[in-house]
Amino acid sequence: MGDRTVTRADLAEAVFRKIGLSRTESAYLVESILEEICSTIARGEAVKVSSFGSFLVRDKNERVGRNPKTGEEVPISPRRVAVFKPSNVMKDRILEAHGLRGDGRDTILKAAE
Repeated sequence: MGDRTVTRADLAEAVFRKIGLSRTESAYLVESILEEICSTIARGEAVKVSSFGSFLVRDKNERVGRNPKTGEEVPISPRRVAVFKPSNVMKDRILEAHGLRGDGRDTILKAAE
């Protein structure tokens, strides 16, 4: 696995190279898509991108946590969190990229042994 992080600029550059929009238009397109995803999630709605995955909002209940330094119990208030759930297509592509899936799912079982 690489330690490289793909940035907004990298995404805009990929749009520029593959689609042929100007660099400015490519950056605007990437920003617009990300802004739409963010504002939709902020409203508490799910975003589903076919063959990629879903961005969901989950409610977390109040719970008791522990300060690791002191060991003191601390209440953690209820909150809403954003989560990403990859699609099966995405999961398969990741497994294939790492050589864990050939032509059948039994390859995963063999790799897990």
